[in-house]
Amino acid sequence: MVLILFVGLSCSKDDPDPLVKQGGPFEISELAGNWEAITASFGGDNVYVDVVDEGGSVSMTVQSSGRFAMIIDPTDRPAYTVNGEMFWEKFEGEFYFAIEWDDYPGDWDTYGATLSATTLRINGGFDSGEYDFDNYGTFESAGLTFEFVRI
Repeated sequence: MVLILFVGLSCSKDDPDPLVKQGGPFEISELAGNWEAITASFGGDNVYVDVVDEGGSVSMTVQSSGRFAMIIDPTDRPAYTVNGEMFWEKFEGEFYFAIEWDDYPGDWDTYGATLSATTLRINGGFDSGEYDFDNYGTFESAGLTFEFVRI
């Protein structure tokens, strides 16, 4: 009897839906491969930068699991790498594209995302990313927009 009660409590309807790799507008595994940004913009309080427009580059390699490594290479400082995992957050029957950045384990943000045969677009609101706008070594909260083409 105790075992049945424990199972009933651990599978409660109040538990949030799991984070998933399938079921959204596209399968996360479809992102597997190499991507090059044609737009990589960050915006904060009265400041905006597009790394690609300024002559830099952003590339990303994605595994079929959704794990990724993104290399951001601005023209005015050394390149750096950010890592994370992409997935779908299922909430109240809807799927939201989400990224958990390795620098913030257990925490994730949701983004607008579209995928065509050759293009991935990711848009995040304020505080959905970070960028060191003044190049002083401190990252500030920023909104972000990436447009990648498959290479």
